[in-house]
Amino acid sequence: MTLNRNPAVDAFLESLNHPMQPAIESLRLAVLDADDAITEQIKWNAPSFCFQSVDRVTFNLRPRDRVQLIFHRGAKANRSPFLFDPAQWDGLLEMIGEDRGQVIFPSVEAAATRQTDFVALVREWARA
Repeated sequence: MTLNRNPAVDAFLESLNHPMQPAIESLRLAVLDADDAITEQIKWNAPSFCFQSVDRVTFNLRPRDRVQLIFHRGAKANRSPFLFDPAQWDGLLEMIGEDRGQVIFPSVEAAATRQTDFVALVREWARA
């Protein structure tokens, strides 16, 4: 059991009805296990993860045919230096702005297959 779990997120996920729920729950735990300093909350009607009180990764639960996670540096664009090389994550992370990216898993199986790489990406993004 991950110690940095938030009971509000547990309750939210218990009431969630989503076709990709197994992948959502597995990826949630993977994000929390990536770094003990990562915390979670519900933001934008989805699980969102913070590092040092700054939002870093948020599920987008609107698509029902895939799992989409948005990687960001807070709610607003952040102009401070960003020491992150997206090229090493090609094929997993798609950059959608200077300091924003997304990871999309089209199936539960795809999420499970790439989970190790995904955890490494979360760890690096959170600390960048």
